[in-house]
Amino acid sequence: MKSFEYLNAKDFDRAWLNFELDLPLKPGPKGQSNPFYINRPGNPINEMIDALLAPFYRPPKFFFSGHRGCGKSTELLHLLSNNEIQKKYWPINFSIREETDIIDLDFRDVLLAIGSRLFREYRKQGGDLPEQLLKELNGWKGKVEKQISTILDGRVSEYELGASIDAFFVNAGLKMKLEPATRVELRQIVETDITGLIAIINHIAAAIYNQEKRIPLILIDDMDKPDLDRARAIFHDRREIMMQPNCAIVYTVSSALFYSKEFDAIRGQALFLPNINLRSSADSDQHLVEGYRILEKFISVRMDRSMIHPLAMEQAITYSGGVFRELARIVRTSIGRARRRKATQLEIEDVEWAAMEIRNEYRRILDKEDLKLLKNVKDSKKLEFSDRLRSLLQVLALLEYRDEENWCDVHPVLRKIV
Repeated sequence: MKSFEYLNAKDFDRAWLNFELDLPLKPGPKGQSNPFYINRPGNPINEMIDALLAPFYRPPKFFFSGHRGCGKSTELLHLLSNNEIQKKYWPINFSIREETDIIDLDFRDVLLAIGSRLFREYRKQGGDLPEQLLKELNGWKGKVEKQISTILDGRVSEYELGASIDAFFVNAGLKMKLEPATRVELRQIVETDITGLIAIINHIAAAIYNQEKRIPLILIDDMDKPDLDRARAIFHDRREIMMQPNCAIVYTVSSALFYSKEFDAIRGQALFLPNINLRSSADSDQHLVEGYRILEKFISVRMDRSMIHPLAMEQAITYSGGVFRELARIVRTSIGRARRRKATQLEIEDVEWAAMEIRNEYRRILDKEDLKLLKNVKDSKKLEFSDRLRSLLQVLALLEYRDEENWCDVHPVLRKIV
C-alpha cells in the first residue's frame, strides 16, 4: 500500500482523507516535523524534552495525559523529530493495542510488550545482540513454552536463535491479544518471576545502549484507553514495578486518573496536554484570538482555505471546543454532506448539520442525571469530581481548560440541550 502523503487538499476527496480522525502525523523520512503538525502554546511536550535532555541518575519515566482527541499521539510522534532527542536516544513508538487486549490490560502485559518490542524493533533495524543475551532469552522462552504448549511454534527448529525468539514474541503477543485463557496462563508465569522479566528487559536495553551509544526511549500510546480501575491497578498499585525498566519510558495514561486520589502517586512525573482555550473562563462570550488562529491553521494546512466559507470555519472551530479531534470530526462530517450536495465549498449549513449529528449521538448516551450535571457545570464552570463527572469527561461531554486555574464547560454542541 502506498504511504500517506501529507498534501494540502484542493478538492473534497483529498480533504476527506486529510481529516481522518486517527491520522498519525509521523515525522518525515529524515526525522523532520510533519507538515500537518501545529505548534501550540504551553505545550508540555517541551517540558518533557527538557527533562529527557537533562542529566539523570536513572532514565526518566513520564505519565502523559490529556482528553481523548487533544493530540497526545501527535505530540509523541513530534517528540521523535527533535534532533537532540535523536542524538541521545534510540526511540521506539508503539500502541499497546497492537500487543494485547486493552480492555483487559494488566501490568504484566505491558512489561512483556516492552521487552518484546525492544528486542523485535532492534533486530528489525539490523541490530545484533550478544550471543550470551540470546541464550538467556532462549532459556526464558523455553520455561514459558514448557508450561504453555500453545505458544510453541512448530517451525521453531528451522530458525536461528534470534529469529526463534522473534517468532516466540510475535506468537506470544497474538495469544495474549486473542486468547484469554493463554493470557491468564502467561500472566501467572510472569508473576512468579517478575524480577526475571525486568532483568531481561534491562539486559536488552543495556545491549542496545552498548552498541548504539544511545539510551532506549519507549513511547507507549493508547494506554489511556482502559477504564479507571485498570489504570489504578497498573499505575498506582504496581507503580514501583512500572518504574523498574532501565530505559526512558513515556506512558500515556487516562485523564480520569488525574481526577482520582491515586494520582498523587505519579504527580511528580505527570504531564497533562490541555485543550486549546477558545473562550475566557470569566467571560464565555469572549473569543480568544490565539486559540482560533491555532485551529484555523489546523484546517488550512489540510485543506485550501477557499474550500470553506470563513463563517463556516469559525463555527466549526467554536463547536470543536478546542479539541483537535473534535474539529477534524466536525469538518469531516461537513465534507461528507458537501460532497453529497456536489458543492465545492463548505457552508455554515454543513457545519450546523455536522453539529446536529454529533448532538444526536450524545442524546443516545446521556440520561437525565447527566444533563442535570452538565447544566450545573455549564453555569458554575467548576469541577467537583465524581465517578459520573469522570465518565462525562471521558466521552468529551465535558471539556477541561487551563489558564490561571482549571475550569470546565460542556461540549459546545450540547449547549442547545443543556
